[in-house]
Amino acid sequence: MKVTNYQETSIDPFGKGLGNLPGASVPLSDARRLEWNLLAEDVSLPAAVLYEDRIEHNLKWMQAFVQEYGVKFAPHGKTTMAPQLFRRQLDAGAWGITLATAHQTRAAYHGGVRRVLLANQLVGRHNMMMIAELMSDPEFEFFCLVDSADGVDQLGRFFGEKKKTLNVLLELGVPGGRTGVRDDAQRQAVLDAIARYPDTVKLAGIELYEGVLKEEADIRAFLQGAVALTRELAAAGRFARTPAILSGAGSAWYDVVAEEFAKASDAGFAEVVLRPGCYLTHDVGIYKHAQTGVFARNPIARKMGEGLLPALQLWAYVQSVPEPDRAIVALGKRDSAFDAGLPEPARHFRPGRDTAPRDVAESEGWAITGLMDQHAYLQIAPGADLKVGDMIAFDISHPCLTFDKWRQLLVLDPQFRVKEVIETFF
Repeated sequence: MKVTNYQETSIDPFGKGLGNLPGASVPLSDARRLEWNLLAEDVSLPAAVLYEDRIEHNLKWMQAFVQEYGVKFAPHGKTTMAPQLFRRQLDAGAWGITLATAHQTRAAYHGGVRRVLLANQLVGRHNMMMIAELMSDPEFEFFCLVDSADGVDQLGRFFGEKKKTLNVLLELGVPGGRTGVRDDAQRQAVLDAIARYPDTVKLAGIELYEGVLKEEADIRAFLQGAVALTRELAAAGRFARTPAILSGAGSAWYDVVAEEFAKASDAGFAEVVLRPGCYLTHDVGIYKHAQTGVFARNPIARKMGEGLLPALQLWAYVQSVPEPDRAIVALGKRDSAFDAGLPEPARHFRPGRDTAPRDVAESEGWAITGLMDQHAYLQIAPGADLKVGDMIAFDISHPCLTFDKWRQLLVLDPQFRVKEVIETFF
């Protein structure tokens, strides 16, 4: 996948996590040479950090996994909305980047991405206009979803006016689920609508999101139905692309999708594109639990040895110890996801005393019991060695809702030196 040059922007000197720097702004390329070190208190806390070695491990692990199945990979960019991380994913072999909105697509394009799978319907004139402008670049390849005749008609009229051809994927859904056609009648209505715009709307494949289902048997049945439909439509010559795209997979059931969809890839009538996004940073909550399921049921994952590693942490200061069994940490809802579990204390470091952080043992009983906007209530054992000014690293659950709270994240090497500043564009 070709990636164009990414225009590096400047760091806000008062940006979250970067501290007060002299001058109006510091280019990202200069920031890498400033030799900041998190443990030397060269940056302001709280800060969101990514560990370079774990990011690289996760990149290689997932790419190796999809290669085992002979399928393609378009990680969901909404997780990070960081073009610098998109570049790493594409450089590691990703087919493209998945996104959810026209705004995200434009941000990715200006970050150098030239193939986007919009895993969503494209609705609204201004949103269509944003995509049409990007399509003026002949190197830009774009796909979006359709699940209604009304949606197809709106796309057909707009892009017909602009004299552009739009690639669409028919989205399949389930009763009680999210978007996607529910039955044969809805599906046929969408196919008939596409046929009304032969020069404007091109059916490029089939898409689904299996994460709306909870049971493996139901998920497999859904996937198998998608494979059968793709085979049927390919045999009938309904696709404008050969092989047709067949796409699915969030970050929890990607192994099951790979197993079922690889049958279509092996048969040659589909180009399978998987879309997990949270693999890059992983977590210690919902996706750690999901990965346990992957290893329990998937022999290829087990064969690959060590799985995905949590690569995102939040560092913050202890700002008060007002009671023997309670500390207040300068970290809150403005800094961390809390929808899928509260942050978990993982490392402890005292500037001026320690040479390296120590792991916080589960037996110590440290736990966040509540969050406010900028404060976290940390339960500790009475007499715990914890003082104002100590630094604590927290693991998180759900990277998507943590990333979107940060304009910049710091990439650290094993010595906690800042190697790169990642900017996000939510």
